[in-house]
Amino acid sequence: MSKSYRVAILGATGAVGTELIQLLESRSFPVAELKLLASARSAGSQLLFKGENITVEAVDEQSFNQVDIVLASAGGETSKRWAAKAVEAGAVFIDNSSAFRMDAQVPLIVPEVNPEAAASHQGIIANPNCTTILMAVAIWPLYQVQPIRRIVVSTYQSASGAGARAMEEMITQAQAILQGKTPPTEIFPYPLAFNLFPHNSPLDESGYCQEELKMVNETRKIFGVEELRISATCVRVPVLRAHSEAINLEFDQPFDVAKAREVLSQAPGVELREDWKANYFPMPIDATGRDPVLVGRIRQDISHRCGLELWLSGDQVRKGAALNAVQIAELLVANNLLRSSLVASH
Repeated sequence: MSKSYRVAILGATGAVGTELIQLLESRSFPVAELKLLASARSAGSQLLFKGENITVEAVDEQSFNQVDIVLASAGGETSKRWAAKAVEAGAVFIDNSSAFRMDAQVPLIVPEVNPEAAASHQGIIANPNCTTILMAVAIWPLYQVQPIRRIVVSTYQSASGAGARAMEEMITQAQAILQGKTPPTEIFPYPLAFNLFPHNSPLDESGYCQEELKMVNETRKIFGVEELRISATCVRVPVLRAHSEAINLEFDQPFDVAKAREVLSQAPGVELREDWKANYFPMPIDATGRDPVLVGRIRQDISHRCGLELWLSGDQVRKGAALNAVQIAELLVANNLLRSSLVASH
């Protein structure tokens, strides 16, 4: 006899939603019943799970009845609309949007960093921003050895961060440019193919955009260090899938590079990828479709005796979104932190 759980995916037809379905299967998550939810526009389509076609349903007031876990990736407004309904029905709502991340009552979790925060949930758990997750997985092991005083990070964010339609648009843009035509810009404000631009989320009075401030505020919350100094510059680049980040860390004391490599080579969720002779380090093409955050080019900051530099690439759709959410669900199951009754199956 083993326990299994009733799972709903909200936003099932999107890039992250379809990845969630695949991960539930590949990681053998104990699913008793899988409910696929989306907008009325996507209702009626079918998606494959464990060899069975499951029909996508339009989300409504009754969708969360008899559900243990909701994995949501349908945007902030959708999450705000349906999270309370899911919680009222007895489910735990694991949300991939930014709707609840900075709510003091909602745990913001990266399982490799702060799994203990899950115990305080009141029905909603937030998945951090993709760039925050990738950075946190890579630098938390170093932080545990020696506290970090300051982080300066520049991101190189792929089209996948804006969703499946954005990925399609970049391909269409590339084709148009190569044919001498004007590239379409429906999802992105400017052509991304053969181009790059600072992240186009709204700017505040400081000149930082929302994406950059997410990295600042979310990292502080996850690490539990409100005074942690962080500066971020986020850039959208013409890569189809997987984000990269250049990170500069400042410590109180010098951090031996060999020690940093040793720590990261053993860190959960990290894969060290360095070939200095070949000048070969993490690349999006290597991270795509893979679970680990690839980390490499670890080196002493020549401008600061207590500085350390590193580079990473990680799949935004996978660890930056879907995988982290499934790992949170696994954490809830392993620690008996679900709210609803369990379904037993043989």
